[in-house]
Amino acid sequence: MTLSIHGLPVARGVAIGRAVMVVSSRIDVAHYFIKPEQIESEIERVRIARDAVTAELHRLHENVAQLGPNDTPQELAALLDVHLMLLQDEVLAEGVRHWITERLYNAEWALTTQLEVIARQFDEMEDEYLRERKSDLEQVVERMLHQMKGSAAVLAPPPPRRQKRQEDDDTPMAADAIDAPLVLIAHDLSPADMLQFKKSVFAGFVTDAGGRTSHTAIVARSMDIPAVVGARSASQLVRQDDWVIIDGDAGMVIVDPSPIILAEYGFKQRQDDLDRSRLARLRHKPAVTLDGQRVELLANIELPEDTAGAVKAGAVGVGLFRSEFLFMGRDATDLASLPNEEEQFEAYKRAVEGMQGMPVTIRTIDVGADKPLEGRRDDLHLNPALGLRAIRWSLSEPAMFLTQLRAILRAAAHGEIHLLIPMLAHSSEIRQTLSLLDFARAELDNRGVAYGPLKVGAMIEIPAAALMVRTFLRYFDFLSIGTNDLIQYTLAIDRADESVAHLYDPAHPAVLRLVADTIAECRRQNKPVSVCGEMAGDVAFTRLLLGLGLRSFSMHPSQIPAVKQEVLRADTGKLVPWANTVIESDEPAQKLADAA
Repeated sequence: MTLSIHGLPVARGVAIGRAVMVVSSRIDVAHYFIKPEQIESEIERVRIARDAVTAELHRLHENVAQLGPNDTPQELAALLDVHLMLLQDEVLAEGVRHWITERLYNAEWALTTQLEVIARQFDEMEDEYLRERKSDLEQVVERMLHQMKGSAAVLAPPPPRRQKRQEDDDTPMAADAIDAPLVLIAHDLSPADMLQFKKSVFAGFVTDAGGRTSHTAIVARSMDIPAVVGARSASQLVRQDDWVIIDGDAGMVIVDPSPIILAEYGFKQRQDDLDRSRLARLRHKPAVTLDGQRVELLANIELPEDTAGAVKAGAVGVGLFRSEFLFMGRDATDLASLPNEEEQFEAYKRAVEGMQGMPVTIRTIDVGADKPLEGRRDDLHLNPALGLRAIRWSLSEPAMFLTQLRAILRAAAHGEIHLLIPMLAHSSEIRQTLSLLDFARAELDNRGVAYGPLKVGAMIEIPAAALMVRTFLRYFDFLSIGTNDLIQYTLAIDRADESVAHLYDPAHPAVLRLVADTIAECRRQNKPVSVCGEMAGDVAFTRLLLGLGLRSFSMHPSQIPAVKQEVLRADTGKLVPWANTVIESDEPAQKLADAA
């Protein structure tokens, strides 16, 4: 039966494929694909973990037996017997083997996937005692995952798109199961998972949690694949290998679609492909408005390898290199495990070389809230978004921060690099940051290591920063408006929380006023200003931002062609008075909609 699930549209387009589930676990579980030659070693990892847990339970059983004959030890012994029985269950073992062999899942992913399959079977049992055994199975699997933690294989490249046809599958799409596209379904995805999946075969993804500007949504747009977040119960309603349609325009997920619905979305998918091809022809055309205003269209990237997509899309530079993604999957409690100076230098140098002489703006590490590092327990804070994150964390760990600054300075000897500081709000933070930058230069001088010049800028993403923009411009060469956090902090909304996602409003009068005033002050002082948040890549705001005087937009490479089309059609002289009426309006969203 066809099922429709509604969420938030965050990356446009249509994806059709088989569901791949990422099941939540109480401990962190790595999700990645293995190479075919690693199949046996991954199966062996599961067997070793099972044997270790079996031995552990046997030892516990012996200890219980020594406590003497009373009710509690007997109950404990019976419970341990159940766990030992579940460990030897062939359904669990064969299922795990199936996911490793057929889908090339790593061992942990295969184990949690099979746990979900069996858990659903327990849920459907009529006998209450049997239903309650699901918790025992979960405990057994958790023990195995703990055993495997630390023995993970090195991440491997993505597998070929291969799906074996199920002989008993009588769905209309069964004949197409081989080489079917894959769509990812999860409760939520960590930044580390998103980075791994970014290089993978998925045609789209859906998460229960998240908002329009959560990290999962941002990376989805950078992957240029359809995505829906905040779909609440999607991971509970969708099953492994279900056929799924992701409508990234409407924010809808359709499970087990009928042939008619499938044909309709197949047509829409082909139309989207034609539109993309048409926009791609604008790649080499300069972004100049009808009245001759040159506009700078820059790219947001997460990794040095993303520069290839930026150049292909026609970007004239990188306006935001999110350096924190180099730190994902590392233990923040052990500074020695974080990327060292040489590793970071090589990454920044690759980004500069990848942009072929065009400028690269590197933002210093911006972690916390929805981008936690491993080992950092941001969830222990009442509100991580207001806690020790971004520049606040960097200043609290000067050794780590100086390492990054030295690496960026060294990379600047190989091309034009701009340094961008996130989440500044106080003059004292500005002075401390610039002092550490001077100290990093002195360290390199003492070592006799070459480095290059840097233009230094600040992000305007806290209302306090926007209100003291004149102070910021006394210290910095340029400013970059991070609209994602600026909206979050101005409207007091957690942008990763789907329960308040409807209140996240980039067209709110207060937000637009802060953006307009920042742009105006930069123009008065003849200092460069850009917008690097999601607003920059949203064509609904392109004409407004042009009318406000913005001439530098930084966005995901996939968004550049559509924004460029809007720029080529715009006459900024005519847009200025209209933009002023929008800013002065009590309902700017309505004026934007009327002008669309």
